[in-house]
Amino acid sequence: MWHPLEGLRSSIRGELQGRVPLARFTAWRVGGPAERLFQPADKQDLVAFLEGLPADEPLTWLGLGSNLLVRDGGVPGTVIYSAGRLRGMAMEEGLVYVEAGVPCAHLARFCSVHGLGGAEFLAGIPGTLGGALAMNAGAFGGETWIWVEAVETVDRRGRLHRRTPREYKVGYRSVQGPADEYFLAAWLRFQPGDIESGQRRIRELLQRRSRTQPTRWPNCGSVFKNPPGDFAARLIEACGLKGKRIGDAKISEVHANFIINNGGARAADIEALIEAAREAVKYRFGIDLELEVRIIGVAEEQA
Repeated sequence: MWHPLEGLRSSIRGELQGRVPLARFTAWRVGGPAERLFQPADKQDLVAFLEGLPADEPLTWLGLGSNLLVRDGGVPGTVIYSAGRLRGMAMEEGLVYVEAGVPCAHLARFCSVHGLGGAEFLAGIPGTLGGALAMNAGAFGGETWIWVEAVETVDRRGRLHRRTPREYKVGYRSVQGPADEYFLAAWLRFQPGDIESGQRRIRELLQRRSRTQPTRWPNCGSVFKNPPGDFAARLIEACGLKGKRIGDAKISEVHANFIINNGGARAADIEALIEAAREAVKYRFGIDLELEVRIIGVAEEQA
């Protein structure tokens, strides 16, 4: 059936496809299809696409698909896939300019070879800068927004905006800003550092990550935010849930705040395991665990 977005094909350079399975775009390797998937050629192409987007078209942004669970019924509307597309990165007058589709690990390495310190923690974030900006992602004691000098956003009509951190309410794994705007890029100010020590620090952090997290299995990173004064992993482990399985989804025996796809999990299995962990922690400790992972899409029976 013809859709108004089909008329955009002649004015864009990127790829616009229908009914694209999202499992291969997510870190958990699960999820139903996007009704439409757009992969922009670059920032200008994305702006052109948004300028022609119908006002009532549902819109979802996707980077490397970490910190995300896509339900088995898929995602209605259009999914914009930015990873590997919005990939500009450069030094600009002492600041690092980086676009939203750049993986955080690439940014960490870029800063290290340019003699900048403070960005090493980004090597432990398995997502793109866009996702890190959207949730104030952190790892190994570092957080994204303490380094932000300014951001560039785009709204649904394709209009660009340059904003400062003062225009956002930033907290632990939480960022609130202008409605219906999406991060395109950021200017980051890091401190002077030493190339050799920075690269050594990145290696040490990655080794620590491989020892303490189930990196060999598909996972989304931490499932729950840590409650004040405690750790979600400790609470889940105290409930005896390490190794608990539903279908082919399993709470990791390495780190209890990670759920892994053991090979054939469905999104419904993972979501059921998430709820089982929340209910167990609530029953035993009276604590409501708050999700760090986003859950989007529709259940299979609704598709």
